[in-house]
Amino acid sequence: MDFAACYEIDRTAEFIRSRGYKRVALQFPDEFLADATRVAKALRTEFEKEVAFYVMADTAYGSCCVDEVAASHVDADCVVHYGHACCSPTSTLPALFVFRKMPIDVDVCAESLFRFLTTSEKPILVLYGLEFAYVLESIEKEVANKLSDCCVTIPEPIFADISCFNVDPPDTHSRDISNTVESNGREKSYCLGGLTWSLPADRTMEQYLLVWIGSESSAFTNAMLMFNGCEAARYDPEENCLVREGNLHGKVLNRRYYLVERAKDANIVGILVGTLGIAGYLHIVEKMKTLIEGAGKKTYILVMGRPNAVKLANFPECDVFVYVSCAQTALLDSKEFLSPVITPFEAMLAFQRGRQWTGEYDIDFRSLMHLNETKLPQCNEEEDEARFSFFQGGYVEDTGKTDYGDTSENKAVALAELTQKALTLSKEDADSVLFKGRAQSAAEYLAARSYTGLDTCHDNSLPQTIVPGRTGRAAGYDHEK
Repeated sequence: MDFAACYEIDRTAEFIRSRGYKRVALQFPDEFLADATRVAKALRTEFEKEVAFYVMADTAYGSCCVDEVAASHVDADCVVHYGHACCSPTSTLPALFVFRKMPIDVDVCAESLFRFLTTSEKPILVLYGLEFAYVLESIEKEVANKLSDCCVTIPEPIFADISCFNVDPPDTHSRDISNTVESNGREKSYCLGGLTWSLPADRTMEQYLLVWIGSESSAFTNAMLMFNGCEAARYDPEENCLVREGNLHGKVLNRRYYLVERAKDANIVGILVGTLGIAGYLHIVEKMKTLIEGAGKKTYILVMGRPNAVKLANFPECDVFVYVSCAQTALLDSKEFLSPVITPFEAMLAFQRGRQWTGEYDIDFRSLMHLNETKLPQCNEEEDEARFSFFQGGYVEDTGKTDYGDTSENKAVALAELTQKALTLSKEDADSVLFKGRAQSAAEYLAARSYTGLDTCHDNSLPQTIVPGRTGRAAGYDHEK
């Protein structure tokens, strides 16, 4: 495939030229970084020296998200995002998505879909990886031609559309393509991972058979989890074949349900901020904090870039972590982690008393943005009742519940009391806190540890004379000539 066509150099240049941008950040994932120099040179040829281009790599968070933090370091006017994208709305900078066209045999794919249509008892909904969006119109046309030549009447498949090719921050009035899909009452609209489609109002997703075009990826896994009640098949562009997908997502759901049950027994919860660019992330962090503290748990907010087992092991006092990130990176395999990592939707199931898991699953935290405050847990007699814990094998009572009407002064007094209690732990209490997970705060957990840091309170630990330190910058202190 032609290099300029693969990276859509002409469309990118037109986007920059039409909006008058002068400083453009080019964001590449690791697998496409080798082509970054050629892309930058091709774009620089289009503008000569009128526009400055900056190549960004090694993103702070998931490579599918627009890295607005890195772009702000070079004072960029916009970001051109290459490769797979979650198409999440940005907070401050406009962005153009270039999905990078991947090769696929259109004839073989259309023939496989047609044969599948003739043998399927259900209507078909076609979803796909965004890197194959450029050929979907050709595939759809080929399938329609084959159906018209067929003697048997077969309903045409529904093909999803791209929801957006570029996004603007919420405070920008000009939008090329809206990220929202309107419903006229006769159709139900869906949106997932940059794809959007509509179904008749009298039909549900479970009545359709899903066909995914592309390789196994986080986008494919998300689709299978979101619509876990649908039968599914996948067309592999590399193998040029269409295969039925087994009930693999059932094992994933069982694992997620296990993590939800573990989270219910947690006393200390860490809220991991996995994005600094998606619109609304601060709002959902506050929602999670309110939800968790209303359930009687202690919360700590952590920002650390891409989480891994080593980073999270620095916070052993946290019994569970809630990961606030885009939908494509929300599911972390935490089998090797010291404490499990769950999504905001799973936190709703774990910490909202009386809520049952009906089988539905939602990965995108934006669907929880308009959560009704009255649905959050309140301090009443029903919630004070004991609940059954599968891990402790009996009924337990959640302690440390807080009232939303507490003032900051009352909370400060309560924190001081907890700290004082932590500092006066006995040996038996310390063992219970460390090994039975009964710590109510990080101060109580750390006070129970035998190692509390270097002790500098001895008589000979301090220097005899106090000398002022150096001042100025390390490249040249004030006393240096």
